[in-house]
Amino acid sequence: MLKAINPLIREYGPKSDIVDAELTQLWKEPDESKYAPTAKHFAEDAIVRGKVVSANKDRLIVDFGAKTVGVVDGHEFEDGNIPKVGEEITVLIEELENEDGLIGLSKRKADRKMNWENVVKKHKEGDVVNGKITKKIKGGLLIDIGVPAFLPASQVSIRRTRDINEFIGDELECEIIKIDEARENIVVSARKLQERNRERLKQALLSEIEEGQVRDGVVKNIADFGAFVDLGGIDGLLHITDMTWGRIQHPSEVVQINMPIKVKVLKVDRERERIALGMKQLSSSPWEGIAERYPVGSRHKGSVVNIMSYGAFIKLQEGIEGLVHVSEMSWTKRVNDPREVVQPGDSVEVVILGVNEEKQEISLGMKQLETNPWDRASEKYQPGVKVKGTIRNLTSYGAFVEIEPGIDGLLHVSDMSWTRKVSHPNEMVKKGDVVECIVLAVDTEKRRIALGMKQLETDPWESTIPKKFAVNTEVEGTITKVTNFGVFVELTPELEGLLHISELAEQGGEESVKVGQKIKVKVIKLDPKERKIGLTAVNAPAKT
Repeated sequence: MLKAINPLIREYGPKSDIVDAELTQLWKEPDESKYAPTAKHFAEDAIVRGKVVSANKDRLIVDFGAKTVGVVDGHEFEDGNIPKVGEEITVLIEELENEDGLIGLSKRKADRKMNWENVVKKHKEGDVVNGKITKKIKGGLLIDIGVPAFLPASQVSIRRTRDINEFIGDELECEIIKIDEARENIVVSARKLQERNRERLKQALLSEIEEGQVRDGVVKNIADFGAFVDLGGIDGLLHITDMTWGRIQHPSEVVQINMPIKVKVLKVDRERERIALGMKQLSSSPWEGIAERYPVGSRHKGSVVNIMSYGAFIKLQEGIEGLVHVSEMSWTKRVNDPREVVQPGDSVEVVILGVNEEKQEISLGMKQLETNPWDRASEKYQPGVKVKGTIRNLTSYGAFVEIEPGIDGLLHVSDMSWTRKVSHPNEMVKKGDVVECIVLAVDTEKRRIALGMKQLETDPWESTIPKKFAVNTEVEGTITKVTNFGVFVELTPELEGLLHISELAEQGGEESVKVGQKIKVKVIKLDPKERKIGLTAVNAPAKT
């Protein structure tokens, strides 16, 4: 007895009220109706009941019979809910003698041990229990089922969870999968229970679900291509294209995880246990009767929602989009990229060019809002009219001349010179040159204008050439080309005649001449219709 009181005297003094209270309690005969003989229970890990004889926030002195007292740490009582003097509490003997010579007691360990015994007595492996997730530990969660039980991360849910912290505070129903009495450890699984329940619900759902039904569901997962909706036992796929009649970039624009929604069953594959769902099918398609609402030729306003290399998609109303092809954007501007004309989000006016309700396609035009310059081309550019333009492009057969924005004319190589044999237009013009031409012909239906440069001058084959190069006329020229059938001789700039190989026989054939040589020739043939001059050599070729 003195051994138990001495530490109190050292701490509080010999005349302390606490010491007096302890002495009074120690000398007082125990109430046998409340305290059984406890000497036999004085062993570590034994659970005993006692009366609080003194208490503060740091520690409590507990008398548990046979003039025996022990000490309990006051911090074991949550929220400072410390028992009052005279109250009875159940404690566990931690040690028979602590450093102060007192019996060390624990209220917390007593509760834990009694709870453990109670849980083990009531439950066995395979039983279903309810509990609240209290915290995350290594490998999983702790769930309070009367005692802390371990819920492995892999057994938390049948659904993939990025962060199991989100379950903290939740109430879960679990199955006990292991009880280790020696280590006082219980392992539970929520997943096993969920799997069994879900399998039962799935089979029931598959037996009754039919295409065309409208069902309630909850969004459980979202992917780029759609959302998985729990129908109550099985998930169905709500594809992004079946969420709305309009355009969306990602399913999250329409649905969110755990969002309750109504869906229509589009297809059921019982063998593969797959269900296709739709939301937009709950309302009528905006494409129904589209031709009546958007007749060809009518004007409408819309917004640019997407741009591709070949054109821009215009939203006319929710779920209705049409395409303006690059070729329909401007009469006058050569559009290589739609972004030269429009940008996403722009508000534009368009004309309906065509409607295909079956394919759900609408072709639109923007240039139709402007006057087509070709509509007046036949009046403005009649044959014989002189025009000026810029060489826009060269091809092997001619040059395209921009007469005005949106209208090009073709200057063919054969119409570049009366006398010169033009093999390629770059021999006469280059891109960017400003040239003057005469309109030769106009085809508004095919949108073609034929131009000529040589027609700006009188045809020399009808005026000067027949007089200047009459048959038997002798003239000196320059060899410009040597071929296996003869030699071409330049008589005047851009005018050539042909000296046939047979006419060079006496001078040694084509090997006796070379490009650049001067040669005296005589005209032996003149054909203005064919625009040809035949020559023969006069004496030997001149020395260079």
